[in-house]
Amino acid sequence: MSSTHKHSVADEPVTSVLPGGDVPYDPTHEFNPDEEVLAALGYKSEFKREFSLFTTFCVSFAVLGLLPSFASTLYYGMGYAGTAGMVWGWMIAMIGIQCVACSMAELCSSMPTSGGLYYASAVLAPQGWGPFAAWITGWSNWLSQVTAAPSVNYGTSAMILAAASIHDPSYVPTEYQTFLLTVFIMIIHAIMSSLPTRWLAKINSGGSTFNFIALLVVIILIPAGTDRESRGLPRFTSSDKVWGTIYEGTSFPAGISVLMSFIGVIWTMSGYDSAFHLAEECSNANIAAPRAIVLTSATGGIFGWFLQLVVAYTVVDIDSVLESDLGQPFAAYLVQCMTQKMALAVLALTIVAGFFMGQGCMIAASRVTFAYARDDCFPLSSVWKQVNRHTQTPVNAVWLNTGVGCIMLLLIFGGELAIGALFSIGAIAAFVAFTIPIFIRVFFVGHRFRPGPWNLGRYSIPTGSVASAFVILMVPILCFPSVTGADLHADVMNWTCVVYGVPMLLVCIWWVVSARKWFKGPKVNVAHMMLGDEQQILEGVNVQREGSVGSGQGAPEKAGSKVDGPVA
Repeated sequence: MSSTHKHSVADEPVTSVLPGGDVPYDPTHEFNPDEEVLAALGYKSEFKREFSLFTTFCVSFAVLGLLPSFASTLYYGMGYAGTAGMVWGWMIAMIGIQCVACSMAELCSSMPTSGGLYYASAVLAPQGWGPFAAWITGWSNWLSQVTAAPSVNYGTSAMILAAASIHDPSYVPTEYQTFLLTVFIMIIHAIMSSLPTRWLAKINSGGSTFNFIALLVVIILIPAGTDRESRGLPRFTSSDKVWGTIYEGTSFPAGISVLMSFIGVIWTMSGYDSAFHLAEECSNANIAAPRAIVLTSATGGIFGWFLQLVVAYTVVDIDSVLESDLGQPFAAYLVQCMTQKMALAVLALTIVAGFFMGQGCMIAASRVTFAYARDDCFPLSSVWKQVNRHTQTPVNAVWLNTGVGCIMLLLIFGGELAIGALFSIGAIAAFVAFTIPIFIRVFFVGHRFRPGPWNLGRYSIPTGSVASAFVILMVPILCFPSVTGADLHADVMNWTCVVYGVPMLLVCIWWVVSARKWFKGPKVNVAHMMLGDEQQILEGVNVQREGSVGSGQGAPEKAGSKVDGPVA
């Protein structure tokens, strides 16, 4: 057999009995194509497949939440490198981000499971390293997912209170009020995320539609409604200033400042993996889910850049935006360049879009928690992996994430620097998790990778190489503080390396001390011939076959041809 021959996951041998006696096959039920692919990957279908390409894209785009994400992270894009950093930085960053998205979509097509990146890391890792690769990827991804809803909802709360301050300048929000309002939104989202799948699909379709319409309205409304001329300024800033003037927001050279501003782009564009985690609830998953990933990233990249241009051409004073008493840069920017009523209208659209974005984040995070608990990754996994028999959704996982998120929101009382850690974790943790399986696929698996029906063909390895290089470059840069030398003190330190590095260090220690003895990674029920010696794997398949027959459970009729047919 040629080592360069490509296999499809649909050709893989499967057994009808999973570890622990879990049976993915019901003899009274004929497998549909989605269930057959999932059984080949080692799991039984537990959700109703009521998400289509459009509704999957809707959830993913809602999680992306371009308008509220941009509003929440404006401080980084504008504050580090100014307008030149915003317009050039977004374009440059999107090259790397789109490569990550395309490489992820290829993995999703080959392995459409809720575990997503975590499952892919275990499958692709060299022999003996699968559980550890899954462990690191899983915990990094979970950190990004569990911090998503709290950070989004914090941004939404800050905008609501900023709107109150614009309406009544004498009102100054307190940290206690921000905390309570954010927790209240978290609880509303948890209740909504506990609903049946068909309701969630409809809610998120509506939310994503609103997000997209609000984005278009804001992109048109800001340049149309700006009142810069009444303030003695030209209607728009000249292009040479917008594209050529880099704001000195850091102590580093201009090029490094632009790279540091990527944190806003990366955090904004980190939601497209949601389609991967919804694969088990999506019909025609190994085509629809990867398409949703690429569509989300491409749509977000294009319209996000338009939003950057609109703000860059209309901002009046960057220093005033960053240092405003409103405590929310986007709100301060709107007050600078628009009338009060117009500013409140734009802010209202952003707030509603932020609410739906937080809802999408809650749904995606619950699916990740469910998938990891299904493989006993968490303490009390037997509780968190339960699917509610009435709603057919992982309700327990929803409320676990809600509780953890509310505890994290206590960082609000530590000030802006502390709560900003939620955004740092989201950016770093997400892209580290995104890239681990891509890196393994490119540099360890190579041409032995078995693509699904959606794949990059000969561009797969070059695209994955660019994606890996982009993240390897960005991880240390996003940990840089904005000042250096004698000006660097604890109150201006970039704590990203601490808030992400310490939990991941503890996770590694846990692995060495205990987890390596009992955690075996995803319950993979497929012979992955890219891992180690193929003859050993074929022998393992024969053992699986014999075990299935001996246990009295025959192979499923529809999948039987895979078991009895040629392996390659």
